[in-house]
Amino acid sequence: MPTFRTAEKQTISGVRVLVVDDNDPFRKLVYSILGKSGELEIIGEASDGLEAVHKSEELQPDLILLDIGLPTLNGIEAARRIRKLAPNSKIVFLSQESSPDIVRGALSSGAMGYVAKLSASRDLLAAVEAVVHGKQFVSEALRDRIHADR
Repeated sequence: MPTFRTAEKQTISGVRVLVVDDNDPFRKLVYSILGKSGELEIIGEASDGLEAVHKSEELQPDLILLDIGLPTLNGIEAARRIRKLAPNSKIVFLSQESSPDIVRGALSSGAMGYVAKLSASRDLLAAVEAVVHGKQFVSEALRDRIHADR
């Protein structure tokens, strides 16, 4: 008689996260949301694009949550540099930018996810889980916009 294995639940346990946003209160909100999983490890933070590039190279995080509107270097350019210096790090943009062109540009920079800041409390953990497991994630409101604009 054949033996069947049940599918193992995919977890996000031990995923090492770098949080990049120039707004300190918003970073604290992100920590609070991520803390609900009980499985993620925040290993660093950055408040500007250039610092994000340096910390990504130094820490080699599994996941980078990256804003677009950053001082010194915008998030999209930072993502392009990070892809070269930390190629195994997955990037999820977490931004208030909702222009279809910006969302598409962010995703084409090598990111696997894009979460609207207004949807962060609802979408962030789902995005993290999807991206960690190799799937693309875009907040629903943005997804509708980028498809409607084509």
